[in-house]
Amino acid sequence: MKSLEELYNRALELKNKGMSDKEISTELHLSVNTITWLLSKDLKGNKISDTKIGWRSIGVYGNRIEKIAEIMADIISEELPLDEITSILGITINGIPYATMLSDLLEKELIVYRPHPSGQEGMFSSNFASVKSKKIVIIDDVMSTGETMKRTIDDIRKKGGEAVLCIVLVSKLSSDEINNVPVRSLIRATMVG
Repeated sequence: MKSLEELYNRALELKNKGMSDKEISTELHLSVNTITWLLSKDLKGNKISDTKIGWRSIGVYGNRIEKIAEIMADIISEELPLDEITSILGITINGIPYATMLSDLLEKELIVYRPHPSGQEGMFSSNFASVKSKKIVIIDDVMSTGETMKRTIDDIRKKGGEAVLCIVLVSKLSSDEINNVPVRSLIRATMVG
């Protein structure tokens, strides 16, 4: 049996690698509620401030996802000339619906990327467009620590592509760039006080 401190440290390590509470719960064989509770406190029992982002009200209907994708498309066209973009990449699982809609709206190729849960090199789905020699806009739902986005950018570069912009529904980070790639979010969630 692991001590609470060992569980906390392992859960925190996985969280810092970009894993969700659900992925961590699977990895550590604990309930999602236990992981959420564990990560909401430090080892001295002090509450750690964080913001949980839920967007189920948007996600239950395709037309709502499409409206958000239209806003994302507007932001993309504000940031870059559309002829400088070849592909839209969706990070599994929550970035894929937005990326799919954007691919259609902007008439660009669709790339699907699955980050590796332990931080190793992720996988680009062979059922969709390839990465090599492409100028890619990366789409995800929530950016918490930025680790998933960093790994995505690194993996794109390893495969010979170029990440030109990252768009997320919500960012918990204050930075407007990650790995020298601009980041735009529809909403920025910041802790105050």
